[in-house]
Amino acid sequence: MRVALCQITSTASPSRNLSLIRDAVGRAAAEGASVAVFPEATMACFGTSLGPVAEPVDGPWASSVADIAAEHDMLVVAGMFTPAPDGRVFNTLLATGRGQHVGYDKIHLFDAFGFAESKTVAPGADLITVSVDDVTLGLATCYDIRFPELFTRLADRGATVVLLGASWGAGPGKLAQWELLVRARALDSTCWLVAAGQADPAASGVEPHPKAPTGIGHSTVAGPSGEVLAQLGAAPDVLVADLDLPLVDKVRESIPVLANRRL
Repeated sequence: MRVALCQITSTASPSRNLSLIRDAVGRAAAEGASVAVFPEATMACFGTSLGPVAEPVDGPWASSVADIAAEHDMLVVAGMFTPAPDGRVFNTLLATGRGQHVGYDKIHLFDAFGFAESKTVAPGADLITVSVDDVTLGLATCYDIRFPELFTRLADRGATVVLLGASWGAGPGKLAQWELLVRARALDSTCWLVAAGQADPAASGVEPHPKAPTGIGHSTVAGPSGEVLAQLGAAPDVLVADLDLPLVDKVRESIPVLANRRL
């Protein structure tokens, strides 16, 4: 399976961010990718008032992403915001294309490092998987990566690849944590981990928001035994990587951590 990490710096404008998606998907399709993974908050960057931009997954913004996916016959995964019943929003990872159009609502909210996502975002509850060419792919978002159980449960549901969108907060040690966590969750689940993050705004000359997690780049593909197959730097870019899917079965046979679990 050929996948594309589409590392962008999203803006406060959903329409401008659709243009970023269109350009990146075009690049990914030209290199033969069947899946394009964008960051969390692709619809609108953190630091933006989320309520006014939130739309349902059958609304115009997500429908426009679906049109882009259909044009290139790809699965496109991108972070957006959808209305929640209590007046907050859901932090939703849209997966559209190849006959699918679903949203995963982020389960674990980023109430950490002085940021309180739960003030404006409601937690999701359901695990979501999609499929491409009979391959099951799990969905996860940013802070989820600190919770191993989500990834092992996705593997239990048949996932051999997990697609994760993130807008990682900057700060001392945060890059090291990001790299460690991506590799660790690949190891825990013995899955391929395809983790697309927001680019570091400073790499494009944009002043980062002082209080919102707006990205550090370093989107990463890690294999089922924790090795890094591909990684970007801080700046916006598109990186295409080929996933060796039979490797998952080989690793699960030699390191059967899922089968050996007792708790």
